[in-house]
Amino acid sequence: MDLGVALSLIMFVVFIAMILIGYNVAFSFASTALLFSFLGDLLDVFDPAVLATLPSRWFGAVSDPTLLAIPFFVLMGAILERSGLAERLLSAIGMLLGPIKGGVAAAVILVGTLLAAATGVVAATVIVMGLLSLPTMVRLGYDHKLATGTITASGTLAQLIPPSLVLILLAQQMRVGIIGLFAGALIPGLMLSGMYAAYAIAISYARPGVGPAMPKSERTLSGRVLALEILFSVVPIIALILAVLVSIFLGIATPSESGAVGVAGALILAGLSYQFDKILVKRGATHITPRWRLTAKTLREAGKSTANISILVMTLLFASSFFSLMFLQLGGSDQVADWLASVGGGKMGFVIVSMIAVFLLGINLEFLEITFIVVPIFVPAMDLLGFTNIERIWFTVLMAVNLNMAFISPPVGFSLFYLQSVAPPEVKTSDIHKGAIPFMVLQGVALVLLVAFPGIIDFSFDFFTPSST
Repeated sequence: MDLGVALSLIMFVVFIAMILIGYNVAFSFASTALLFSFLGDLLDVFDPAVLATLPSRWFGAVSDPTLLAIPFFVLMGAILERSGLAERLLSAIGMLLGPIKGGVAAAVILVGTLLAAATGVVAATVIVMGLLSLPTMVRLGYDHKLATGTITASGTLAQLIPPSLVLILLAQQMRVGIIGLFAGALIPGLMLSGMYAAYAIAISYARPGVGPAMPKSERTLSGRVLALEILFSVVPIIALILAVLVSIFLGIATPSESGAVGVAGALILAGLSYQFDKILVKRGATHITPRWRLTAKTLREAGKSTANISILVMTLLFASSFFSLMFLQLGGSDQVADWLASVGGGKMGFVIVSMIAVFLLGINLEFLEITFIVVPIFVPAMDLLGFTNIERIWFTVLMAVNLNMAFISPPVGFSLFYLQSVAPPEVKTSDIHKGAIPFMVLQGVALVLLVAFPGIIDFSFDFFTPSST
């Protein structure tokens, strides 16, 4: 094996070891790249003059308009979350579905799906749903495993349902159109959400006491008041999310433009909520007290959350670019691409091996880390194998579904720890881990179906982007 290639593989192993030990990912990217640039120069297998190209690579990366959508969509979701509109959404849908067994769990999944589309960030969705719904489900007598499983599974849909932060970054790294990727992922995302809801209701009827119906005494909203609550709390948020997605799919606006409109819409809804509250009180609602939700504190917290995520993404982008450049120049990218392309079974063999690798890495690594670590390795192999654009979209959607499964896999799935951080004391850690297993099985079934029947993703792509066919 060539000395440069051997050095690149050692660099990759050292990088993974640093992450598993607990070092910051961006620091691990940059420090290993810097160390091995010195070693490569000493061993005469790397020309340090190549590092002069880094500024142009960084400028090209941050000039990608795809990345501009990230702060907009994160800010839209943060405003909905911090203003309390997400809480109202869950309360209204919970009252609507409460009379049926497993109805509250189904409501959590539905709201989790909507928040996934609004926030695009897994941690935010899982934590918000945990704070809002888990105490209520525990109080209603829900089995703790079903309650926690529905929250972690539905919250993790933020990786798959557009406009997802994961999909935005994967589109950039995979070199596929973001609109096409959004379109290809939408039906698989909704399919998973439907499978979760169907399971929650079915298990609640099959096993009495697992997911009881909401007692009539708890259903404080009914009739006209409930209808108004749905009208003012649910319909506007659904309309906002649909407007953003439809404008993207129809080509009316770019993802970044739609994200900006989404932020404006979230601000308007938060501002109008006080008037909506007053109307509800006049109509007989006693469960709310009109208050201003669009406050300076709300905006400050939403802005801070958005800045934190945006800075994290940019820092990882800069550091990973340095690492990728070193890996490429030492010959590691070409070698790994050759290995992956030579796996038996052609494209399907490559997909199976890649999905196993993504799942194993996803147990210990965040999606941002996986995006910047493995995707640059996969892309050259896909070029060698001749993946078409729609096949790249299919592969990317499979990655997103796979990450959903890895994120809730015991014992170290990240979503489990997100929920554990906000769970009430009576909910055991073992309940959270055991509760994730049935939903992991559902995700595995969905992944197998999408691998066996790629037409599901093709149909989703064709249906939502008819102008591209």
